[in-house]
Amino acid sequence: MVEKARAPAWYWTVAILAVIWNGFGCFDYLMTVTRNAGYLSAFPRGYVAYLDTLPLWLVGFWALGVGGGLAGALLLLRRARLAAAAFGVSLLGLAVTSVYHWSVTEAPAFRSADVAVSGAIWLIALALLLFSLRMLRASILS
Repeated sequence: MVEKARAPAWYWTVAILAVIWNGFGCFDYLMTVTRNAGYLSAFPRGYVAYLDTLPLWLVGFWALGVGGGLAGALLLLRRARLAAAAFGVSLLGLAVTSVYHWSVTEAPAFRSADVAVSGAIWLIALALLLFSLRMLRASILS
């Protein structure tokens, strides 16, 4: 068994921020699929109507995306090597849901803010996967 290297202080900052970020993704998912009226009232009606048309398989990939991200972040806190695999699952969910949202004609028109948020989600998801792989190579995860 490979002994874990000491994790630098900045590692814990990244791990905690990853839990917060991905925790919000899970919160958004939960509030959306449970149809929380207070939460959904902040979204345009057309977008909420669009959410009602999503196929169940796509909602499952959305769950993989946010759940994989939170699992990966929590595994970072445990310094577990499976963090990288969980972030890989998260990216799979993100990729499938992104392709669907960007390719269906029934999707509401995206505003520039939506594009920016989508880009940030992709950037952070990729960064967390690369971070976990780097920490794995540095023996911080085992």
